[in-house]
Amino acid sequence: MGGHAGIPAALAAIAVMTAPSAFAFDSTAQSSPVFLTVEEAADFSKQIEDSLAQNGARVAMVFRSGRDRDRLPDNVQYTHGAFWVYQDIAREDGSVMRGYAVYNLYHGDGEEMPRTTSYLLQDFPFDFTEASAVDDVAVIIPEPELQRRILNVMASPAYEELHIPDYSLISNASDPEFQNCNEFMLDVIAAAAWQTTDYTQIKANLAAHFEPTEIDVNFFERLFAPMADERLQTDDHRGAIETVTYSSLANFLREYSMLQATYILERDPSLRS
Repeated sequence: MGGHAGIPAALAAIAVMTAPSAFAFDSTAQSSPVFLTVEEAADFSKQIEDSLAQNGARVAMVFRSGRDRDRLPDNVQYTHGAFWVYQDIAREDGSVMRGYAVYNLYHGDGEEMPRTTSYLLQDFPFDFTEASAVDDVAVIIPEPELQRRILNVMASPAYEELHIPDYSLISNASDPEFQNCNEFMLDVIAAAAWQTTDYTQIKANLAAHFEPTEIDVNFFERLFAPMADERLQTDDHRGAIETVTYSSLANFLREYSMLQATYILERDPSLRS
């Protein structure tokens, strides 16, 4: 018996060292270690806006990575996604301009709010690109009718009602217990597509029709992940670890003819705003 006493502690120590790289797709309002300068972030945000405008997008989903790709699972390329909405924006002087506003779900910073709790925040393209740790973003543009329906959901009480504050980096799309930024966007899309705000029905529909991304983790990483990072909640997973990613969202819209366009946009250093 005594010879086996140290095994759980050793496995836990291994998990603490390995789990952050395996599960590192967070959704935070705080900037990552500086990758883009202020000028580069401003130029890149303008490039993204121009691309969306050229595609006639009133609503799009844009995805960034706040971590280097070598710190992510092989089939996860982006750590945070948000709605970009073309709308009236009030300037500080009281005038109004047209442009893209960004609608996010962020988790707490661990000081003013626990990292296991999320909140909704509207900010702007610069805030989004400033936190990028790579030179590209992914874009999903829903087909026009779905864009219209998404806007209707966002303008209604349903938008906030679809928010689940209990946060997990790897939340299960078909389970209502936890939510992350990508699952929140999927829930909004589902409410718009099926024209229902019944959350139980939304989750049932997603369980039947949405194919999530499976995260490749071994048994011990899964068992001890919460010891490494409190955001790694796994209680909503009954089998494989499956969650919502850029690719699974794009595939879902494509499969059900709700997709106008999806593409990767690489930062062009030659463009100046």
